Amino acid sequence: MTLEDLRVLVAVCRAGSLSAVARDLGCSQSAVSQHIRRLERKTGVGLLERHARGVVPTAAGRVLCAAAADGLAGIDLALRRLDDLARGDGGSVRVTTGATTVRHFMAEAIVEFRRRHPGVRLEFQTENSSRGCFDALTANDLDLAWITIGEPVRGVEQRPVVDMPWVLATRVDDPLASRPYLDADDLAGIRHIRLPERSTSRARLEAAFADLGVRVDSDTSVADWDTAVLLAELGLGHALVPALPGWRVPGVDGPLRLVPVPALPPLSAGWAVRRWDTLTPSARTFADLVARSCAEKNADGRTDEHAEGSAEEDA
Repeated sequence: MTLEDLRVLVAVCRAGSLSAVARDLGCSQSAVSQHIRRLERKTGVGLLERHARGVVPTAAGRVLCAAAADGLAGIDLALRRLDDLARGDGGSVRVTTGATTVRHFMAEAIVEFRRRHPGVRLEFQTENSSRGCFDALTANDLDLAWITIGEPVRGVEQRPVVDMPWVLATRVDDPLASRPYLDADDLAGIRHIRLPERSTSRARLEAAFADLGVRVDSDTSVADWDTAVLLAELGLGHALVPALPGWRVPGVDGPLRLVPVPALPPLSAGWAVRRWDTLTPSARTFADLVARSCAEKNADGRTDEHAEGSAEEDA
């Protein structure tokens, strides 16, 4: 049993396909099978079940895969840090995140981090969902994952950074745009722009709809929150999205209106790591800078909102 055998097992269990792993590794499917057979001989149990559309781990395979993933992630991280020490450079911080996260949550922190630590490399790996970020974090030698806080994930610690209330993004000429806030009943008639499939935000929103007894019509779906807001601005429907740090709510940006929906439970976003106490000082600094930046932008948004309200009252 070798580390490479275990790496291949983890890859096969995640991909559900021997041929896909062979393509990724640039080897033959027979070579991938040999790694699995060697593990099965060593353990004395079958690790994979063959099906028409690929393979799935047996109960024993799931146990070994989970243990191997945890161990390999720690080994890979240690090897990368040893490499940094050997080369004598400033090291690196590796982050996995969604497509639009850097712009909304991290931009100011990245600039500040680069100013403070010019010798540290910042590396970003983009995933399409929090689930993808979790998988990337546990499968690779990544330091941090920015995710929508959700159910506990084995071998991962989650730390909330920012709570985001839901808002309805709609054109300013829409009848709902003039409302100070919306109740659950107001959502029944919207033309809903669905959030990314298999995303935590979509799952949370649909669960909230079910709890509130809300049914919505939808003929449009998107791959990210920014696209949902853009389509709402273009008049293609209504986008229910989390109020991102720095957004003024209620607020107006050109033809777009953001209307609070306090009936929906806020969405929480933040960091996921394998273990906080093993983060490098650079990774910990970057995580803290992002958290501070989000807090400052939210504080600025609340200040702007209060100022707008005061001006309207004075008028």
